[in-house]
Amino acid sequence: MPDGAAQNTGLPATPTEIIHVDSRTAACDGGDGALGHPRVFLRIPGEQVMCPYCSRLYVLNPGADHASGH
Repeated sequence: MPDGAAQNTGLPATPTEIIHVDSRTAACDGGDGALGHPRVFLRIPGEQVMCPYCSRLYVLNPGADHASGH
């Protein structure tokens, strides 16, 4: 494998930041303005979801938004 090539270890990514939310839908743009990533809307099916771009972990607060949403 070439030097510097990404390797898939099969292990989950380590979160870069943990953000607690009150809604099952979270918008993530990576922060940092132009240095972020395209805005994605993440659906939290269980208790948490990780952004596939920046590895921010969005955690649903206990008792928060258990409705189906929009």
